[in-house]
Amino acid sequence: MISCGSLIRILAAETRTLMDKCRSSRKQHHWLFGRSACSVLLAVTLTISLWPHSSCAITLSHADVLRIGKRVWQNECNGTISGLTAWNEGEDFASLGIGHFIWYPKGGRGPFEESFPKLVNFVSKRGAKLPILLLKGADQPCPWNSRAEFLRAQHAPDMNQLRQFLAGTIDLQAEFLMVRLEGALPKMLAEAAPADRPNVQQQFERLTRTPQGCYGLIDYVNFKGEGVLHTERYQGQGWGLLQVLEAMHGSSDTDAANEFAGAAKATLIQRVHNAPAERHESKWLTGWIRRVNS
Repeated sequence: MISCGSLIRILAAETRTLMDKCRSSRKQHHWLFGRSACSVLLAVTLTISLWPHSSCAITLSHADVLRIGKRVWQNECNGTISGLTAWNEGEDFASLGIGHFIWYPKGGRGPFEESFPKLVNFVSKRGAKLPILLLKGADQPCPWNSRAEFLRAQHAPDMNQLRQFLAGTIDLQAEFLMVRLEGALPKMLAEAAPADRPNVQQQFERLTRTPQGCYGLIDYVNFKGEGVLHTERYQGQGWGLLQVLEAMHGSSDTDAANEFAGAAKATLIQRVHNAPAERHESKWLTGWIRRVNS
């Protein structure tokens, strides 16, 4: 069994490498908690220490973890091996694994959090054998510098080994997503306005008490992030888990998943409305809503 407590211990051991944000994000948040990085660390530490045990109600068997991993794999990659290595048109990064974890090429940096190196670090420490391509370390950049270069390498030995590695670590990738979820609540509470924090925590806990809610939380954090990065906003409005939870106000566990789906749809519709025209995000909205409804 993988309990919330064990995941918190894993998270604590991984703090420097697994859940760190890029430097620009850390600079953005200094004003929220004081004049120094120490103030930020203290605020987050206090938030974690005050987190009630009831919010740590997630306890899943290996079979449940694998089942969630396969659901995410289906959502992101249609459950295909080839879908584990993708580079979407119009994007400047590769999307890899069941969660389409972002990997930027050398010198590349966009508004979205890079997650693939963190995944590599996590599964390596869990004992997974890395393919030759990834042996240089978790911080290495994506070896393909463009989508065209990536597509030309679809049948290269390195790409095939990478797919085999990703297909063989579905459970570990799902555990990584769970660890990310466990780390999401203190970050969201730190980012939320003080008056909103009790509601954000209440809504998070409502969802962790239902099987559908747990899956929804894990999938949405992977799908659209925690909602704490200021770089992941259009016209000042985010679309991550924090923004969805802030839009919820119910108290019953039985309708938590349905309310979450409704709030998520509204949040994603607002994202498309706010997005720059050149991103053409409306083409994705139908698929996003279908995923939320699942």
